[in-house]
Amino acid sequence: MAHLIRHKLTNKLTNAAHTVSNKSQAKVSGVFARLGFQAATDEEGVGFAECDDLDYDYRQGMQMDVLQGDDEGGECGLEDGDSHYQRDGTGPGRQSFKAGESLDEEKPKITSWEAGWNVTNAIQGMFVLGLPYAILHGGYLGLFLIIFAAVVCCYTGKILIACLYEENEDGIKVRVRDSYVDVANACCAPRFPALGGHVVNVAQIIELVMTCILYVVVSGNLMYNSFPGLPVSQKAWSVVATAALLPCAFLKNLKAVSKFSLLCTLAHFVINVLVIAYCLSRAREWAWEKVKFYIDVKKFPISIGIIVFSYTSQIFLPSLEGNMQKPSEFHCMMDWTHIAACVLKGLFALVAYLTWADATKEVITDNLPSAIRAVVNLFLVAKALLSYPLPFFAAVEVLEKSLFQDGGRALFPDCYGPGGRLKSWGLGLRVALVVFTLLMAVFVPHFALLMGLTGSLTGAGLCFLLPSLFHLKLQWRNLLWHHVFFDVAIFVIGGICAISGFIHSIEGLIEAFRYNIHD
Repeated sequence: MAHLIRHKLTNKLTNAAHTVSNKSQAKVSGVFARLGFQAATDEEGVGFAECDDLDYDYRQGMQMDVLQGDDEGGECGLEDGDSHYQRDGTGPGRQSFKAGESLDEEKPKITSWEAGWNVTNAIQGMFVLGLPYAILHGGYLGLFLIIFAAVVCCYTGKILIACLYEENEDGIKVRVRDSYVDVANACCAPRFPALGGHVVNVAQIIELVMTCILYVVVSGNLMYNSFPGLPVSQKAWSVVATAALLPCAFLKNLKAVSKFSLLCTLAHFVINVLVIAYCLSRAREWAWEKVKFYIDVKKFPISIGIIVFSYTSQIFLPSLEGNMQKPSEFHCMMDWTHIAACVLKGLFALVAYLTWADATKEVITDNLPSAIRAVVNLFLVAKALLSYPLPFFAAVEVLEKSLFQDGGRALFPDCYGPGGRLKSWGLGLRVALVVFTLLMAVFVPHFALLMGLTGSLTGAGLCFLLPSLFHLKLQWRNLLWHHVFFDVAIFVIGGICAISGFIHSIEGLIEAFRYNIHD
């Protein structure tokens, strides 16, 4: 009996000791947890892991339910509540899946070389044809601006990507935003959470539509100067070019057009080589004395807009960086693409201007002899017409998402019916956009002035002003003094250039209409 009593007392004391120990450990764990330390036991860690797996499986099940409930069998996104969830914690999980695909299959990523090719296509396009005209009114300062714009656009591209990231509790940078619009909205939150996105969307639409207009203008200009003997005006050639572009209104994707992108780029490269080769053949006649340090006060601000517009690529950089296999190589990719662009643009502009000096025209191929000009211009027209669908389709997507598909908050009903078929009035809107680009090209057939106006209005805003402003707003705590200095300096200089370029471009257009000045 005594032995049994001792045994019961011992068990009670042992249980009481374990209880006190567990409570003490819980209190200590709570204190450490408040101080930011992890004090979980192995069993607790296993429990947390199991909870995480259950939560992950639950979310995956919800995603499968969403996919199975999709009647159209097309692409679908995650629900809003799960849009920012990723198991690895690397950032937003806004990924689209196709019916029948495994959720574990990721979208194919691109290498840094492929990303660099995309950036090069954006900043080495047809609009380099207007750079010699910028040297005409800027001299050596124009060459300096080509270098300066490359440095600034490279820097603002990097800081724009930096605004996509925030540091987590462990000090690790996590991608919490997906696009330029997300960065703008975050900058304007909490008072005006959608204002920044609306501003960026308007700027993007203006730049994309103006790019389409410029393609129509340059097509009419090139055809008119290629066949000056024909009784067809530049405006009539623009109408012919637009007639060939009307099928763009029926585009649902860019798969068909993208097949020609590489061919267009190679053709443009060959054209640049031909122009430079012709200029080198006249090297003995180069007018070095024409390149001076003074500037044309009225024309030079327009040149600034032309140079800035030729470097615009910030619109698609967030998407490009998000699709890279190694996002850490983004900075290196931006460096070598902008260095290459700076060298090639500077050489092309200088060599072309030295060849024709004061006779340099707004589109430099118009200075070529008639035999060579016709061949080169036909290639350029083909490239312009094949390049038109890209900005046109991008502008249509921005308009549709912001005005017709904005999560039930759109101003107008959806353009698409059952099965993803485009409604008749939606097709009419697309046709109206094509006709609008034609009307602008017909009534404002001035390539350099339009290019300078667009660069001053939206190019400077998207490349200079907004990235530096967003960087100061969102990354203020992490910035060193020289980062603040660069951002403020870029914002001030960009603002001055944008205002002066816009004013002088408008004055140039008014003067061109008043005195009936042609390109």
